[in-house]
Amino acid sequence: MRSGIWFILVGASAALTHLCIYSVVTHWFGVMNEWANACGFVIAFFVSFTGHRNLSFKNSGTSIRQSLPRFLVAAIAGFFSNELIFIFLFRFLGINDWIALFVAIIGAAAQTFLLSRFWAFRKKT
Repeated sequence: MRSGIWFILVGASAALTHLCIYSVVTHWFGVMNEWANACGFVIAFFVSFTGHRNLSFKNSGTSIRQSLPRFLVAAIAGFFSNELIFIFLFRFLGINDWIALFVAIIGAAAQTFLLSRFWAFRKKT
């Protein structure tokens, strides 16, 4: 239960970071939305990994050497889902970019949680 609460709090922090970076990159620098989404992901990745490693899955018994590459794979898989959802909603359906990004982040978070819980931070047996 505690792991799930921490996952939500860390995920919310990473999502807020993602949204803030997206905002800065699109509005101040005029970068294309899809690239701004990628920039937000990169910065949020570090917030996410640090928080999940030290809070959500701190009792997993995994080393950074084991969990970092696995979490990176899980996060990249989540980002691909995020970007596909975002592009579909924003470019093809014409949904507002903020709504599309929010939906994409939520969808990717569920995928990342499952991969993190059952693989990235799971101790080798």
